[in-house]
Amino acid sequence: MSVGHNTSRRDGPDKVTGRTRFTIDSFPPRVLHAALRRSDIAAGRIIRLDTTRARALDGVRAVVTADDAPGFEGIGIRDRQLFAGELIRYVGEPMAAVAADTVEIAQLACTLIDVEIEEYEPIVRMQDALADDARLIHPDWELYDQTTPGTRGRNVAWEATVVRGNTDAAFARQDVTVVESSFDTGRQNQAYFEPRVCVASFEDGRYTVQTSTQVPWTVRSVIAELLDVPESSVRVTVPAVGGAFGGKFEAALEAFAALLAQRTRRTVRIANSRQEEMLTAPARDNAEIKIRSAIDPDGRIVAREATVMMDAGAYSGEQGFLTAMTAYTLGGVYELGAVRFVTQAVYTNTPPTGAFRSCCGTYNSFALELHTREICAAVGMDQSEFVRLNAIRDGSLNAIGQRMDGDIIIPMLDRMDTLRTQTPRTLGGSVVDGKLEDGRLYGSATVVGAWFVFVGPSACTVNLNPDGGVTVVTSGVEIGSGSMMQSIPQIVAETLGISTEAVTIRAADTDSAGYDVGVGGGRTTVSLGGASTAACEEVRKKMVLVAADLLEAAPDDLEFANGAIHVAGIPQISASIREIARHAQNHTGPISGSGSFNRQGTERLPGCLAGHMVDGIEMPIYTIHDCEIAVDPDTGHIEVLSYRTVQDVGRAINPRAIGGQIQGGIVQGLGYAIHEEITIDRGGRIEQTGFETYRLPGAADVVPVAIDLFEGAPSYGPLGSKGAGEIPTVAVAAAIGTAVSTATGKRVQSIPLTPPRVWSLINDIETSPSLDWISSSWRENVMAEPHTLERDAGVRQ
Repeated sequence: MSVGHNTSRRDGPDKVTGRTRFTIDSFPPRVLHAALRRSDIAAGRIIRLDTTRARALDGVRAVVTADDAPGFEGIGIRDRQLFAGELIRYVGEPMAAVAADTVEIAQLACTLIDVEIEEYEPIVRMQDALADDARLIHPDWELYDQTTPGTRGRNVAWEATVVRGNTDAAFARQDVTVVESSFDTGRQNQAYFEPRVCVASFEDGRYTVQTSTQVPWTVRSVIAELLDVPESSVRVTVPAVGGAFGGKFEAALEAFAALLAQRTRRTVRIANSRQEEMLTAPARDNAEIKIRSAIDPDGRIVAREATVMMDAGAYSGEQGFLTAMTAYTLGGVYELGAVRFVTQAVYTNTPPTGAFRSCCGTYNSFALELHTREICAAVGMDQSEFVRLNAIRDGSLNAIGQRMDGDIIIPMLDRMDTLRTQTPRTLGGSVVDGKLEDGRLYGSATVVGAWFVFVGPSACTVNLNPDGGVTVVTSGVEIGSGSMMQSIPQIVAETLGISTEAVTIRAADTDSAGYDVGVGGGRTTVSLGGASTAACEEVRKKMVLVAADLLEAAPDDLEFANGAIHVAGIPQISASIREIARHAQNHTGPISGSGSFNRQGTERLPGCLAGHMVDGIEMPIYTIHDCEIAVDPDTGHIEVLSYRTVQDVGRAINPRAIGGQIQGGIVQGLGYAIHEEITIDRGGRIEQTGFETYRLPGAADVVPVAIDLFEGAPSYGPLGSKGAGEIPTVAVAAAIGTAVSTATGKRVQSIPLTPPRVWSLINDIETSPSLDWISSSWRENVMAEPHTLERDAGVRQ
């Protein structure tokens, strides 16, 4: 049996000894090096762009601009071109690309490109972007090709709404307590070690691109769209990826390299510097959130309204897609009587934002649990009692009108009670009157987080080799999580009855593997594992037919056991998988199987959603986080004394691997909650230019996490599994924020909770987020016609 065992990572030795080769290590013979001429300002109109001096520089082989790549790309809205054409929209936006014999020549050539720009006052804040008299960041927004139905307009790139039940009637009840909260959260850089990098060539009319990405098929499609060529003319390969965390879930540098390779007929390499990554990476977006809830005398949530403003930056990118996540993170933990949510992705003159582990779930969970704390203070109820009363359970109707399966959250809370007893805090000493022995303030918190597996389509082919091993061919990418190196081999080995060592995983190649949405969203083990299982089932069926011929037995009389097929009840009459593979190869031909996997679809109340590119929770996942902290009242410094989590995993394919994902995800979440801060100046420039100025968690900040894997929750993933890598981050800021609030007795409304911010909070200097520009009325915040949304949801006026 392979599943449930702690198999080691097959790529571990090479990675820890530096032998693994990433795209950043690729320097083919005679390769040209590319560099980008980026904008130094955030907003303006290009009056003149002259490449004459750059082209004349010795060693320059090609210079390309917007005239060479007229296509548009985007998710839901095609609003972005490869280069800035007429308008500059953010600091770092590419205006031209150069290919030269060396990096130094390419970079020098970029400085020789003469650019004259009429500069505009940049719009850096969402509040300013949504003002009635705001300059349009995309003046031609109405002309963009919109590929998905949805509402957008002016400086709102996309709007997603949820309407279920009569919220007005619930808030109008005389017996309810209404609680309103406001929150703002900052950006977070993915800080992967390998920057975005690719190597491209053009031969026989086709582009071949090796790149560091999570989404090879998306890269293929985007290159084709931007360069106006058939998708079949683009091949994308992906070796090991040196970290991604969502930051490589969209195309980046690939089309630049492909275009230059086509123009020069030479291989072209382009790589971002760390400074370019800090300035232009699609960071986790900053957000501003307002929540209002109506609580009845029993402590139940009879209505909730929420407005979530997401800063998309200069282009919509993935944010239109991610607006849907509010419904599943802000509305996925508690039973809600009636619901009205609106989420808008807002254009600003700042670098485009994107996906990052748990995406907007991190800040929605932070807002949700701190709002829950404020509710409990207002109604005089213990927070633990409130959570248990309102938590989603078997048969609950969630925010979007979908019936949920299984009692999961409350049993997980019970498991956390046990885990807390089993893993007592060892740091800080005793607590007296809310203080530790050294005078620091003590705080603790237990919070709930929700996420879901974005399933999506995946394909797989499994080839049975003559030695009895198998080769698995997918477009799955190993981004460091271990799914392709551990989970998938274990699932294949379990299904075929072979050892994991006999399973070979091919690196992603769009020419040889079928379509896959990409690695992210907790979907790899579920979707690629499901496709692999389906392919293995086809292989099994073919093996049985070959074994029947080899053993002269009826197929129905055969069964698998111990790496062989034998006649039922007569184990001595058997054939090993190796013998079967060789017999097939010599007589009927090699054995292979193909399989696919996709979401099953969900039932929900009609009309509740508008503008959602994800229309239901295919596979919900829950987590309980518990922490204890010490806050220094003199400096505002936070020390995490203990951290515990109970995580819903469906079935643990590899418990140790899941534990590693949880530990790493929580440390990343601690960075978001406490350390990492991106600031943008009035000119639209990110002020943190490298790891020297961007505070990442260090070794001294890492706290061992006590982990309990909760198995058995409903899942249609292979062997009952769920995704495990995304959700560990989702509730960390919520836990830390709640603990700081309990320690200081203050309202916590912003993250990151850096020492200066916490010190200001303690000393009543920290001001509440000024969100007066967001109305308390949901109706005044939506762009779509409110009455139409309510009518479609069946709400009686």
